[in-house]
Amino acid sequence: LGIGLLTLIACDKKETPEGSLHLTGNIKGLSQGKLYIQKIKDTSFVVLDSILFKGDSHFESTIKLKNPEVLYLFLDRGQTNSIDNNLSFFAEPGEMNIDTNLKEFYASAKITGSKNHDLLTDFNNLKSKFNDKNLDLIERKIKAGSQLTQETTDSINNEYQKLLTRKYRYTANFAATHGDYEVAPYLALTEIGDINIAYLDTISKKLSPKVAKSKYGLLLKKHIKERKKNEQ
Repeated sequence: LGIGLLTLIACDKKETPEGSLHLTGNIKGLSQGKLYIQKIKDTSFVVLDSILFKGDSHFESTIKLKNPEVLYLFLDRGQTNSIDNNLSFFAEPGEMNIDTNLKEFYASAKITGSKNHDLLTDFNNLKSKFNDKNLDLIERKIKAGSQLTQETTDSINNEYQKLLTRKYRYTANFAATHGDYEVAPYLALTEIGDINIAYLDTISKKLSPKVAKSKYGLLLKKHIKERKKNEQ
């Protein structure tokens, strides 16, 4: 009897297949609609799975995912129009969970189960500070209006270039420091792809063998090779 009970428990427990992502979540307040799980392939969105909601706001999906990569949730609310329908997350094989709500689909999302996503969140939090400072510079220009002098313009432009340099160097350092995670080559490609090639070379050399062979690791290697060819 004991052995039979253990067998039943073992059979009842569902394990995530190797090379797959088991995604669970809840969109509070959603009673009907459709959720699409997407990825980017050759600059276009490809649907990996779609989930129809009829009363229950919880969702679950298991999709093939060999390497960590950024995926996207697109919420079709039906008759309700909203610009807050897209949510990106750095997916990893294994167990992940996304809890959010209908009112603030993107802003209220809590995503767990991915170290890459945690690191991307840390990066984005600091990146937002750079963006805020950039907005302050734009506001200074606007407020000056017709009284904007060449001296003030040059001063603002100089501050902007210094801010941009700081942002690029911070991103390069963040990527080089986290070479054990796929977020490193991803940031190198999406945030500083046009930085001095020496920085990209440094980041590439800091990648672990596993990350270097990942989707973004291979794309970074290809990007560096193409840039070197074009800059010769």
